[in-house]
Amino acid sequence: MAYAASMNKAPAPQPALARPLDFSFSSNRIAAAGMVGAVLLGRVVRGNWWQALGVGGAAFSAWAIARELDPDSPETANAALPVAAAAALIGEPGNPLAAFAALSGLRLIAGTTGEDATPVDHQGLLVQSALAAATGNRSAALLASAAPLLTPGSHSWLPALGVLMPRLWRDHAAGLTTVPAALLGLGAVALTPAFTAPEPVSSPCDRAPRTVKAQEVQRARQAAVVSLALGLGGGGVRGLVPLASAVLTVGLRRVRQGAVKP
Repeated sequence: MAYAASMNKAPAPQPALARPLDFSFSSNRIAAAGMVGAVLLGRVVRGNWWQALGVGGAAFSAWAIARELDPDSPETANAALPVAAAAALIGEPGNPLAAFAALSGLRLIAGTTGEDATPVDHQGLLVQSALAAATGNRSAALLASAAPLLTPGSHSWLPALGVLMPRLWRDHAAGLTTVPAALLGLGAVALTPAFTAPEPVSSPCDRAPRTVKAQEVQRARQAAVVSLALGLGGGGVRGLVPLASAVLTVGLRRVRQGAVKP
């Protein structure tokens, strides 16, 4: 009887933030190849592997964020990757902790996996939010910490504690090193009307028998623009390169398709 009862138990919920690459999709193969190419190009241009990895990380993060913000169009993610790589090469690679925090927050808000956040997800968001705040990227920290409060079925105040982390490391880059990031951010925010206009979504969730909800993707886009605007006003702009690249490419697609004229 005990064995039969255990067989009838519902499977444990899977983390909502886990979304591994499936190389059966061409866009995922393009992302992996693009990241490797960005790392190698970064090694040539920057002259050391640490900077090169930063360029590759910015490129891949932009691709991944764009996939959350525009699940029906892998082409925008493929375009965001080289945009972020170029900005990281011209300026400097941004803070990967900010990019990861933004990616996790937007993934939960957009609901692309189809899973509600688990306690493990909330703890992960808390850590990512705290690390982003500690490196001065408080807008990315806010995006990660607020995600459960913007997501039906995933409410938790725990990640919000991460925003309270004081700044422990300073970004010493200034002047021309931040110009590409600032221009990207300003260009992306300028596309807000087209970027946030309602749009139907037909992509299926990764682990749920339904499509991704259009209103949740729209909410994620709105949160992304708010995070960008706060980052531009409050510093830590280099950490926003992947997010800005994703918003810019998605916004340009919507303008090209005549969604709303910015």
